[in-house]
Amino acid sequence: MSVTVVGSLNEDVLVAVDRLPGRGETVVGRDAVLAPGGKGANQAAAAGLLSGAGVVMVGRVGDDPAGGRQLEALAGAGVDTAGVRRTPGTPTGSATIPVEDGSGENLIVVVPGANAALAPADVDVPAVRRAAVVLLQLEVPLETVRAAADTASGTVVLTPAPPRPLPPELLARVAVLVPNEHELVQLAGAGAGARTPAELAALARTLGVPTVVVTLGAQGALVVPADGPAVLQAPPPVQAVDTTGAGDCFTGALGTALARGAGPADAVREAVAAAALSTTGPGARGALPDAAAVHEVLPRVPAAVPVG
Repeated sequence: MSVTVVGSLNEDVLVAVDRLPGRGETVVGRDAVLAPGGKGANQAAAAGLLSGAGVVMVGRVGDDPAGGRQLEALAGAGVDTAGVRRTPGTPTGSATIPVEDGSGENLIVVVPGANAALAPADVDVPAVRRAAVVLLQLEVPLETVRAAADTASGTVVLTPAPPRPLPPELLARVAVLVPNEHELVQLAGAGAGARTPAELAALARTLGVPTVVVTLGAQGALVVPADGPAVLQAPPPVQAVDTTGAGDCFTGALGTALARGAGPADAVREAVAAAALSTTGPGARGALPDAAAVHEVLPRVPAAVPVG
């Protein structure tokens, strides 16, 4: 089994707030904490803790103390960081994340830093060419994401975040697309508004991807194969503290299960369990589970429900 993640590494600044601010509003925060982050690195850390070995990170950090902290954190999660390059004269990427007390909901503002320097040549490496599963996101240049998808020989899983238009040639290389509800609506060119799982499944099928997995937060995830019925997989009940990085944990767990040979529905069952557990601690990686923790909670995961 092998999983390679091509993507971003950030240093997060987590700020606890009584409530999230509205547009143009100022709120007073407290307890600012530095933590490792970045969608790519979060997915790699989740996969590393779940698999124990065989996870490689490909990306860029700055030649600064923050970059060193990101590499150390990934190594601590069992991730091979040989594919992460230092970028002189450019800071490591960063993100500022206010987190609301009680709900754990958050807002995220990302400054790419060295992530913007990740080039197509950086991903033309054996770790991408030979991986069973390659996980991609959109916090690095789109041309680099396309190059990684073209280089991969295994299953390509793409998280289309932050959302942007995706060229057809990139979507043609994606086996599993993992948008949240808002990203799915944007990709499908649909208007805003509440939709039922069946309506979301119909939108997902317009994208022409073999499997679309729509993450729905506390509702779990919607699994939409190109041919066959869609199913809604609810997560196990947990007390959420902070939802930061839950989607990244989901995708890291999904990739690990797919690399092990699980089908999409079974992989999503494991992924919702891992993501739910990840919300029980602070920050994107404060409560990332290992394989034993996920195995323990799986009996509490409800059966998937067909979506008409």
